[in-house]
Order: sequence, then structure tokens, then C-alpha cells
Amino acid sequence: MLERNYIHKGKFNLEAGGVLEDINIRYHTSFERPEGRKVIWICHALTANSDPSEWWDTLVGPGLLFDTEKYFIVCANILGSCYGTTGPSNYAKAPMRQFPLVTIRDLVAAHELLRKHLGIEKIDFLVGGSNGGFQSIEWAVSNPDLIENLCLLATSALVSPWCTATLEAQRMAILADPTFDEQKDLHGGAAGLAAARSMALTTYRNYDGYTRTQFEQDPDFLLAHRAVTYQQYQGQKLVNRFDAYSYYSLTLGVDTHNVGRGRGGIEAALKRVTAKTLCIGIDSDILFPVKESRLLAEGVQDGRLEIISSDFGHDGFLLEYQQIGEAIKKHYELFK
Repeated sequence: MLERNYIHKGKFNLEAGGVLEDINIRYHTSFERPEGRKVIWICHALTANSDPSEWWDTLVGPGLLFDTEKYFIVCANILGSCYGTTGPSNYAKAPMRQFPLVTIRDLVAAHELLRKHLGIEKIDFLVGGSNGGFQSIEWAVSNPDLIENLCLLATSALVSPWCTATLEAQRMAILADPTFDEQKDLHGGAAGLAAARSMALTTYRNYDGYTRTQFEQDPDFLLAHRAVTYQQYQGQKLVNRFDAYSYYSLTLGVDTHNVGRGRGGIEAALKRVTAKTLCIGIDSDILFPVKESRLLAEGVQDGRLEIISSDFGHDGFLLEYQQIGEAIKKHYELFK
């Protein structure tokens, strides 16, 4: 995948009223230009980057379902991230804590700028999971004629109170770290971020997943520790690659997701979607239960639902690549 940057000169007006100047969009493509190839656009989740061949390497690459030697594949890093696109870490109007609110619709507006820059007139297949699914459904609602085929994994049309509650708990952990507001450097809020990630993981996985992977091996253990060290490891792992300011900003953006806002409600908004739509739910997902995927499938004009089985809850949209690949091949001629 080729890594590039697109700088959009001038003002970028945000939905909530803020303004960003000369935004940079970091993105990856499989070729320099589409040049007659089918276009696959992948929208990444909360803390991922714009190279899906790294975090979805079971599906994106030479000879894989999303074949980088066959299709023109695009993935753009989202506004507010710390992976190259304009976010708190390169915000000209410090402090980073005051980076303006960026909504899901703003993320899609940035995608639109990049799409036009690349000369893409039609997206043959748009796919996104979790927060990437938020972007995908919003894009299909706001520009239905653009999207030919749509795949939504473990996502929803509206952020749920449960999802918002889990994110607010994580933000509270970040705010409880005094170094977040002190902001001496990008490591501000690191302890809070580690705690937030640990909390998030309990919603990304579930009881069965932890029982399968973090079960104590010693039947006579006095104090359980495997799950403890796993949580600590995952928290530090995110700290090593991300920053608390982007995480705080991006989670606030998640809380803006509502495709029905200003469109007469969810039902009316979903009816705008004309793309052939596959919604994939995960039977063990406690963050985005299957009923969220069912609502999407039943709400769009041409939708269908596939439910995959996993012990790993929400993270199944990243881990259950065989089931995901089979579901996509089943419904789309493009991949047969």
C-alpha cells in the first residue's frame, strides 16, 4: 500500500461550528490512480491507521479478498487521529485539549474531499466496521448515488446510550490523570489512556473470550493474575502507539453518530441508502448487539443480514476473517 498525504487548502468548517485550517489527510492506496479498476474504500475503526494491510492483514493484501494487486483500495486516516491526519497533536491553536469537536459527518466530509482529489466518481465497494461502519453508513446516507455496494460490520445507525456510557467512563479515566490537562508533551494523560483502553477491552471482548484466553492454569491459584496482566499489557500497548488527546477527541466524535439528525429520523435516513447492503453482526458482541445490524439491514432499501459466531465479541470484526470473507463472497459478485 502506498502512503500519501493530501492537504486541503483553506477553511474546513466543522458541523459543530469549529473551523480547521489547511487540513492534512493521510491515506493509503494500492495503486497511484484508479485507472479503470474497481474501487474499494475501507473506513477504519477508532484507533486504527490508514493502512488496512497492517490491521486487517488477513483480508487486505495480494491474493486476498481485498486484493491489492487487483482493486484500487483506499483507506484514509480520520480527522482527530494521531496517525498523520490533522488532529490534536498538530493542532495550531494549542492546547491540544481544546481541539474542536469533530463529528462523524466531518470525517465523511474529509473523505469526500479526498475522493474528489483522487478523481473517484463511484465507489464499487465501501466497507467499515465499528466506528468505520459509522462513517460508511453516514456516507451512504449523505451521498447514496456514490456507493454501489456497502458492507457494515458490527456497527449501528445511532450511537447507543450503552456505547456512550462506556466511552464516558473511559474519558473520565483520562480526565482523572492530572498530566492530561498539564499537557507537558504528547505523553500527557498516559496513565489515564492505559486505564481507558483496559476498560474498553471489556466491551470489545466478553465472558467467553476471557474464559478461553485468560483462564488461570493453576487450579490452586490464590490470586488471579492472567487477566490482570493482560489488561495492563493492552493498556500500555495503546499508550505506546497512540495519545490521550486523540483518543479523547475521537471518542467524543463517536457520540455524535446519528444518521437521522436533521433528516427526519433514523427510518427516513436509512431509506436513502440505495447500495446493495450487507450487514454483518456478531452473536457475542455486547457493544453492538446483533439487533443493531438487523435494524440497518431492515432499514435500507436493499439490505441483508449475516450473523457470524465468535467467542471474541466485538473484536470478531477483526478476528473472524474467514466467516467475514465467506459472507462477503456469498453476497457480492465482485469477489467471486
